[in-house]
Amino acid sequence: MEIQHGTSTKAVVKKNRNSLLKSVLIITLLLSFTVLLTGGYWIFKDMAPRPFEVTGEKGEVILTKESIMGGQAVFQKYGLMDYGTVLGHGSYMGPDYTAEALKIYTDGMHDFKAQEKYSKDFKELSGDEQTIIRDNVMKEMRENRYVPDTDKLVLTDAQIYGHEKVREFYHTIFTEGDQWGLKPGLIQEKHMPDGERAWVSKGDQIKQIADFFFWTAWLSSTERPNDDITYTNNWPYYEDAGNTMSFSAIWWSGASVTILILFVGLILFVFYRYHLGMQEAYTAGNFPKIDLRNLPLTSSQLKTGKYFAVVSVLFFVQAMFGALLAHYYIEPDSFFGMKWVHDILPFNITKGFHLQLAIFWIATAWLGMGIFIAPLVGGHEPKRQGLLVDILFWALVVLVAGSMIGQWLGANGYLGNNWFLLGHQGWEYLELGRIWQFILASGMLIWLFIVFRGIKSGLKRESDKGGLIHLLFYSAIAVPAFYFFAFMINPGTHYTFADYWRWWIIHLWVEGIFEVFAVVVIGFLMVQMKLVTKKSTIKALYFQLILLMGAGVIGIGHHYYYNGSSEVWIALGSVFSALEVIPLTLLILEAYEQYKMMRDGGVDFPYKGTFWFLISVAIWNLVGAGVLGFLINLPAVSFLEHGQFLTPAHGHAAMMGVYGMFAGAVLIYSLRNIVKPEKWSDRWVKFIVIMLNVGLAGMVFLSLLPVGYLQLKEAYFNGYAASRSSQFLQQESVEMLLTLRAIPDTIFLIGVAALAIFSVKALFNLRKVTHKEEEQLPVNDLAVDED
Repeated sequence: MEIQHGTSTKAVVKKNRNSLLKSVLIITLLLSFTVLLTGGYWIFKDMAPRPFEVTGEKGEVILTKESIMGGQAVFQKYGLMDYGTVLGHGSYMGPDYTAEALKIYTDGMHDFKAQEKYSKDFKELSGDEQTIIRDNVMKEMRENRYVPDTDKLVLTDAQIYGHEKVREFYHTIFTEGDQWGLKPGLIQEKHMPDGERAWVSKGDQIKQIADFFFWTAWLSSTERPNDDITYTNNWPYYEDAGNTMSFSAIWWSGASVTILILFVGLILFVFYRYHLGMQEAYTAGNFPKIDLRNLPLTSSQLKTGKYFAVVSVLFFVQAMFGALLAHYYIEPDSFFGMKWVHDILPFNITKGFHLQLAIFWIATAWLGMGIFIAPLVGGHEPKRQGLLVDILFWALVVLVAGSMIGQWLGANGYLGNNWFLLGHQGWEYLELGRIWQFILASGMLIWLFIVFRGIKSGLKRESDKGGLIHLLFYSAIAVPAFYFFAFMINPGTHYTFADYWRWWIIHLWVEGIFEVFAVVVIGFLMVQMKLVTKKSTIKALYFQLILLMGAGVIGIGHHYYYNGSSEVWIALGSVFSALEVIPLTLLILEAYEQYKMMRDGGVDFPYKGTFWFLISVAIWNLVGAGVLGFLINLPAVSFLEHGQFLTPAHGHAAMMGVYGMFAGAVLIYSLRNIVKPEKWSDRWVKFIVIMLNVGLAGMVFLSLLPVGYLQLKEAYFNGYAASRSSQFLQQESVEMLLTLRAIPDTIFLIGVAALAIFSVKALFNLRKVTHKEEEQLPVNDLAVDED
């Protein structure tokens, strides 16, 4: 009786501990999203005005809100965010148009003041005279002359002259090209029909885009009301405009490191004190034996084979577009002398394809894996499940083909004012038009329905609503749910506020929800393979989710430092993005335990390939997402680096290293179960994993990271605009590093091609279906509560 009592007490304690973790997770989610939504209100309240009219001191109208909005639409319509950046966000081949316009605007004011005071050009003045002019211009620029009551902005004569210089410069750029990667005559349409809304760009589109760039330069150099920093918290760095690093950027960089060290100690103590890791379900020498020939296989599971074949082919095409992008940095207007390649696939369109295909192939792999595991969880194959899987597959084919054609037509101006609906929506990572977004969202809902039908029986059997199957279902719901925030952005949405919602997709959906789904799926697979106990896995998952969501949700704020958002994000974003390193570190500890399990499995363990990919995920999670992310998320570094090559160094290591490698893991796991065991080759998989990791490491550490360092140094000594110029990219040392990238890129591409061949060949070596619709599969214990 005493033993029973002790055992019962121990079980109650563990149950209470799980209940506590559930409560903490719910509270964490509520608090995190409350802060995030409140921060969104701050962004909306404090964003820079788009004045109804911008006038001179005598009342003459210089530009209007309609012109600013129209210019933003032109920028988006032609996919220019996939060529250069505005307010630091976008792609890195072209300039940052905010920084470039700010320099032109400031230099124009210098010349106006020099002529007015000394009857000379600014460059002809003595050092003392130039200092006087600089001080006068700086004071004039930073004074905020916007009048909220009349919704008008008044410019001085010097500012009007600077604005004229901005218009002249961009008229030349968009007529003759920028002598780099932007082809001449990109903006063909001069006037749009009367009666259209402002966002569809009626009027002279080149003037409008110049006015939009000028507006971003104005808000980046004009102080907020009753404050001593600009709307962009003094970004971009340009001393002549008074833009130097704010106190907040320095203080919170140091504070975030200090808080990180404190929380590392606290969280590691809790992790080890309460044994919050996954625990093996086997004893030494008693590793579970898995006979793939006896594993059940349903029709819907078998149909996932074509999903993974398409995944590998899309991956190959996406990687080839990436290779073309890398080449354009050396030869910006052609491909080995073939200018027709650039005419058909200029940098901005190629970059849009590269980003969207990455999301497509990674998401498709995860969708395929969700379909595969559904019967395992539910214990049977619902009627017509295979038909739904086929419908979803062809919907994805239509989505990929249609959206890419639409993006090409839209960015080339062939869709007119239907660009937003059918073409290139104009936001990096959200390139596909609104119609294609609806199809994507509908596809994810169909997928969720397929998964729900498959796991419904398992959900009913699991009494704990926070158990493993329920966690899997909740994380599946979050995948389509969080994508719906993409519909919060419309063409007329204020640029800063649109960027707020855009990062909900890039950071919370791609980086956050995908990671939550990945963590839960890894836990599920470990239990399914009988490698870890379900009890310890649930406990570990709750702890990891608390850390991921607690740090990651508010950590989105590091994207808002300098895009026109409130200064409070420098504090919130820097602290919480620093804390994101901790859960990534704990995940690599779990990966080491997984490696030991694989090693214990010996030569007969069938899932070695899956574990090789999972170990890669953990390493890149720490190095790419954690270390490289931490480097650029410090406000003091971000101030100089925002939109430079250190960002794609982090982006490639995190996106491909984490999400791409995890897609590889689920692809290999699923194929391993549906391919005839005698036709499987672990040597192929090992070769693929090695080539992908070696190629990615070389790409990041031998090319992107060194170029990013040189660019950071250039910004520090010569201003941010100089670091983003084509002259910087044409330096001999930079060109050499970008050229050497061809070596790791080739290694990586060999790995991608090998994966494509491997996945397509698998379609010809599939096992036969062993269980029909509605037939009960062998009972698993996933829905059984453990004491």
